[in-house]
Amino acid sequence: MTPTTKPDAILAPLWAGLASIRLTVTLLLLLAATSIVGTLIPQGGDPADYIRSYGEAVYRLLYVFDLTGMYHSWWFRGLILLLTANIVVCTWKRFPAVWRSVATDTLNLSSGRSEQEGTISFAAPGNPEALRTGYEAYFKRRFRRSRTEAVEDGFRILGEKGRWTRLAVTAVHLSVVMLLAGALIGSVFGFDGYVNIAEGERVDRIQLRNSGAVVPLGFDILCEDFDVSFYETGAPKEYRSRLHILEEGQTVLQKDIIVNDPLRYKGINLFQSSYGSLPPKALTLGFTSRDGGEKVERTMAVGQQADLPGSGKRFHLKAVEGNFRLRDMEVGETAVGIMEESDGRTTEVVLPMRFPTYDKMRQGEWVVAVEAHEHAYTTGLQVTRDPGVPLVYAGFVLLLVGCCVAFFLGHEKVAVEVIDSA
Repeated sequence: MTPTTKPDAILAPLWAGLASIRLTVTLLLLLAATSIVGTLIPQGGDPADYIRSYGEAVYRLLYVFDLTGMYHSWWFRGLILLLTANIVVCTWKRFPAVWRSVATDTLNLSSGRSEQEGTISFAAPGNPEALRTGYEAYFKRRFRRSRTEAVEDGFRILGEKGRWTRLAVTAVHLSVVMLLAGALIGSVFGFDGYVNIAEGERVDRIQLRNSGAVVPLGFDILCEDFDVSFYETGAPKEYRSRLHILEEGQTVLQKDIIVNDPLRYKGINLFQSSYGSLPPKALTLGFTSRDGGEKVERTMAVGQQADLPGSGKRFHLKAVEGNFRLRDMEVGETAVGIMEESDGRTTEVVLPMRFPTYDKMRQGEWVVAVEAHEHAYTTGLQVTRDPGVPLVYAGFVLLLVGCCVAFFLGHEKVAVEVIDSA
C-alpha cells in the first residue's frame, strides 16, 4: 500500500513559512526594490516612447516582465497578496497570547513579599489603617481598576489600567492588511481610462490607458459646454467643462469641472485633464482692399473658395488648425488659406484667430481677417475607478489610532504594600 500524506504534514510547513518574519522582511525589500524600478521607468507610456528611450531590445524585455505597467502586473499583485497573507498568519499566530494578556485578570500578587524590579521602599509616619483611606482614594482616581487586600501587619493596594492597549500592535497589523487589500482591490477591479467628448455630444464608454480596451460606464456623459481662457503668451490658463450625467436620458447630476476639481458618480471619478479644438464648420472672413478701403465679407467652410470683386483674385480656405505653430510660437486656432492671383500665382495666407490684424504684414492687395467663427472644442477627461479607496482610508485611520495608542498610551500596573514596621 502507498502511504498517504496527512493534510497536516502539507499545511504545517506552509503555515510555518507564511508565519516567518524573514518572509516579511524579504517581501518588503522586494516591494521597495520594485517600487524604485517603477519610479525610474515611466509607467503606462506609449511603446514608441520606450523604444526611443531604451531601444527595441530593452523594450521587449520590459514588456515581457510588465515593467511598463508593473503596478497592474500579475507578479506585483502576487507580492502584495503574499505579504498580506504573511501579515495575517503572523498576527493570527500571536493573537491568542496577546488576547490572554488582555482578557486574563492579573490584578494580583503573590502573598509573600519579594524584592522585584521597580520596587521602591520608604518609611511614612502613622499606622497602616490611617494611611489606607488616602491610598484607596488615590488609586480609584488614578487607575481604572483597583483592589485592596490584607497582608500580615498591614494591607496591599493594587491598581491597573491600559491592559487593552496591548491590542495596539494587532490593530497596526490589521491596518497594514487593510492598506494592502485596498491597493490590491483597486489594482484588480479598478481602472484608469480616458475619453474625449466634443461639445454637445455624449459618450457611454471609455478607453483604458494600459490595455486600450473599451469599458462601458453604465451611464452617459454629456459635455454641454467647454470654455478655455489663455495667458497673454498664448498658453492655456484654465479650462472648464460643464458635464451632465444621464441615465435613461435624464440628467441625474450636473457639474462644472476644472483641473483638480473632479466630478464623482457611483465610484467613478471624472477629471479635467486636457482639451482639443475642432475645426469650425464655417468662418466669416473680411477682405479689405488696401487701395480704396473697400471691404467685403464671405462666409466659407474649409475647402470652399471666394472671388474678390474687380481684382481677378480668388481666396481658397484650405484648413483650420487647432494649435498652429508660427515662428516657433504656438498661436492657437488658425485659419490657413491660399490667395490665387489672376495669372495663377499663389500665396499662403495665415490667419491666427487671436491676432486679427496679423495679415497686414503680408503687404498683399487684400488684407484678410477672421471676422467671426464659432469655437468648437473637445474636452479630455481622465476617468478612474478605485473601489479599494474606502478600505485604504479606513486602514490609514486605524494605523494612526494604533500608533497613537502604542506610543502614547500603555499598560500600567502598580502595587503599594503598607506594613507596620514597628
